[in-house]
Amino acid sequence: MRKQLLTLLAAVALTATAVPASAASARSAVNWGTCPADVTAPLLQCTSIEVPLDYRNPDGKKISVEISRLPSGSPAKRRGVLLFNPGGPGGTGLTLPLEIAQAGLPTNLLAEYDLIGFDPRGVGHSSPVNCGLTPEQLVLDPKYAHNDSEVVAASAFAKGIAQRCAASDSAPVLPFLTTANTARDMDRIRAALGEAKISYLGYSYGTYLGGAYATLFPDRTDRMVLDSVLGPGGYDITEARRSAEGMQDRFPDFAKWAAARDASYGLGTTPAAVTANFGKLADKLDETPVAGIDGSYFRLAVYGLTYQTRSFPRLAQAWQTLLANQAPPGVALPAPTPAKQSQIGTMISVLCGDNAWPRTISTYQDNVARDRAAYPLIGGSTANVLPCAHWPNQPIEAPVRLSDQGPSNLLLVQNTRDPATPLSGALETRARFGDRARMVTVDQGGHGAGLPFLNSCGFNAVTDFLVNGTRPDTDKFCRAEANARELSQQQQQAADKLTDQLRQY
Repeated sequence: MRKQLLTLLAAVALTATAVPASAASARSAVNWGTCPADVTAPLLQCTSIEVPLDYRNPDGKKISVEISRLPSGSPAKRRGVLLFNPGGPGGTGLTLPLEIAQAGLPTNLLAEYDLIGFDPRGVGHSSPVNCGLTPEQLVLDPKYAHNDSEVVAASAFAKGIAQRCAASDSAPVLPFLTTANTARDMDRIRAALGEAKISYLGYSYGTYLGGAYATLFPDRTDRMVLDSVLGPGGYDITEARRSAEGMQDRFPDFAKWAAARDASYGLGTTPAAVTANFGKLADKLDETPVAGIDGSYFRLAVYGLTYQTRSFPRLAQAWQTLLANQAPPGVALPAPTPAKQSQIGTMISVLCGDNAWPRTISTYQDNVARDRAAYPLIGGSTANVLPCAHWPNQPIEAPVRLSDQGPSNLLLVQNTRDPATPLSGALETRARFGDRARMVTVDQGGHGAGLPFLNSCGFNAVTDFLVNGTRPDTDKFCRAEANARELSQQQQQAADKLTDQLRQY
């Protein structure tokens, strides 16, 4: 398999360099060229298209959207285009096609499609925005609130972020960074590529984006895969709070893993002990931070490192280091680079532009008290105040309400214990789509059910649908698999990149 993949990618590279950009696709209205210098993916081709900033005024101000392509390895067999989105909102997507291909996509899928990545509007190389946020504000996640006064403090912090965005040069653009507009951009990409329909593979928030496209443009969808499924409201206040439920579902997997390795890490001899020690260390760090790491930062860092089981050793080592009153490597606040500014600025804008959020502090105080009791691991944080409570603009249109009207060509894949997009939300979205969808539920923890290096049943369901158009007749359940798939060194590196990318958003 590895030899076949390398041979195919080499052929793609030859095609990309030997065929003039203008002749690469007779139907395409774009001219493919080299990618931006900071996109370290030499096999990819890139280009940009213009789209309206405000689709209500299509002849008004334009912005650019940067797209990438990994051409089909077998043009004679090519079915069409397969668009990718890594989630977020705010996730950059130019390198995603190559990373997923290198992580283990089968050669028959690479032959079926041109794999298309793109930076969504406002992000990366697509007319990037910048709110001018400080390193502390770029963390974005609210503090874990133990009481009402800490919710008030979180509200003041969130208000500062909203005010910076409102005073920035990007302020006139921010109201138009919405899921609906990004879905409309996807349709402009489809048209520019000369395609009647598009296929799609989206992760996490990308499932709501894909669902929005399937709702707004049902007749222009081919085969749509939604992996790790958000609830039907997208990333609204319900979904933000639902993350605490996801952590409560997922953490026992790590606690069991760590307890079995207590001799190596010293985190507890039983899952119950590991869980208790988590709370003790978080409380200790609240009182006495280590190298700037307080209890809130620790809780959310642990949450992020449960996204993939392959990250458990890294999590245990970081925890062990903190117990020794030392700072784990790689925990510095994010630098306010243009790339990070565009990602966080876009994330906030989409959250606040898709849905209207509560504006009264008492609402968040009630939510925090409720979720802190129900989901003690991180509920005091995920129910806390985000900048949308102080956002200067109301949404410019109603959120996209996912629809069951349209072709039956949606495949949802979902883990039973996903910390970021819990099963409960996926089931609601599945119900909203009705007979348009089938869902494959995988008995495993983590974020990403159909990735190449995880459960073979879930992955095979995705590839069989994308290659052959075959979906289960009814919703399907995949049993847990005891052993992880053996990966080549190249696949390991690609898997690590994907893991980090999905965890980031």
